[in-house]
Amino acid sequence: MKFFMNKIQDWMNRLKKGHMLSVIGVFLLIIIILGILLYQRQVQAKQVSENTYNMAFYELVDYVENVETYLAKSLISTTPQHGAETLTSLWREANMAQSYLARLPIESQELEKTQKFLNQVSDYSYSLSRKNIYNESLGEEDLENLKELHDYSIELENILNQLSEDINSGRIKWGELTKKGNVAFAQQVSTESKDGFNNLEENFHEYSGLIYDGAFSEHLTNEEKKGLTGENVDEEKAKQVVTQLINQDKIKEISSLGLSENATIPSYTFSVQTSDNKSVSVSISQKGGHVIYMNYDREVTSEIIQQEEANNIGKEFLAKHGFENMKETYYLKQDGIVTINYAYNQDGVVMYPDLVKVKVALDNGEILGIETTGFLNNHTIRDLSKIKISKEEAKKTLNKQLNIESEGLAYIPTEWRTEILCYEFKGNVEGKEFLVYINAENGREEDILVIKDTPNGTLTM
Repeated sequence: MKFFMNKIQDWMNRLKKGHMLSVIGVFLLIIIILGILLYQRQVQAKQVSENTYNMAFYELVDYVENVETYLAKSLISTTPQHGAETLTSLWREANMAQSYLARLPIESQELEKTQKFLNQVSDYSYSLSRKNIYNESLGEEDLENLKELHDYSIELENILNQLSEDINSGRIKWGELTKKGNVAFAQQVSTESKDGFNNLEENFHEYSGLIYDGAFSEHLTNEEKKGLTGENVDEEKAKQVVTQLINQDKIKEISSLGLSENATIPSYTFSVQTSDNKSVSVSISQKGGHVIYMNYDREVTSEIIQQEEANNIGKEFLAKHGFENMKETYYLKQDGIVTINYAYNQDGVVMYPDLVKVKVALDNGEILGIETTGFLNNHTIRDLSKIKISKEEAKKTLNKQLNIESEGLAYIPTEWRTEILCYEFKGNVEGKEFLVYINAENGREEDILVIKDTPNGTLTM
């Protein structure tokens, strides 16, 4: 009997082992199948990605070809009506080219130039189309600029066609560019493409500084920091400016973080430890020793200071540190701190490009921050003789439903980093407030802003 029981037990053990082997076999088979499916999906995803990038690239090529075509058309157009249509199409095609260029996994310096070129073509065509809309023909300078841009577009078109050959031959693989970026791009492109990009870079300097403002200003580049006056200062002198800004009795320690030579405004940066163990960041320009920014945050638990008093505190602080004739414009309150925008005032004319921002604590009026980049970039004494039309003539351009609340003169910045002298009319229509800017030289409506009064401040949109 015992013999038979042992046989049965042995048979059951062998059955269990066989079952386990079967389970293991099935499990391994499932893993293999999943691995194959995962690999196939990766291949499919890679192919979809390659196809998407290829589509974006070939769309880019097509739109650049269209840019070249419309630039050529703009050179021979003789009527403002047809010119406006052509330039509007050029603006659209350049924007579409930028859109597809942005989808490519390339951040090389060469294609950065392409991005900048397309951006400038877009801006310039838009500004010239405004000229045509006002029934003005293009001048000799405009046509010469268009010719130069057209020549460059032909060169760019040829290089992109060469890149097409690199893609078709399999020399460029988008997947590797996504992983390795610029290094892979430099390794994969053909000698012809490299030479072409080198030529593009050499020629691009002719266009890279052009900033256009179309119908109401000369074409100019404002790389000069007009408000950045004085001689270069050393680190010790910059440190003295920090001491004057914060006050010696509040400073426990000043640590230098060095000179940032490649910044938009070369500057010395300092970290200040205050006597109450607060950390303050300060940046002082190398040229002239001007404060670029100062900032520190602390908890503000009450709001005792009213807005008008805060405006005056900020204005007095600015005057004390060399920013005279500043007028408060708009403000925003958050967590007991108000940030106020001040613009320079020249003979009653508001200079909006000359902007300084000041942070004021509403519990005790302490200055928590200042930022002067707008002022340092743009401040200069303007020519106010450009006024060619009267205020009453400017009013004729306004919507008849606008109830005027205030009026004055102001220089306003444009999208192309230039300025226009305008009449500024503040008014309302059906309870909604607006700012309307009318060109003081030719009476054109230049801009309209909507004023938003919120519990935290006054904003414009």
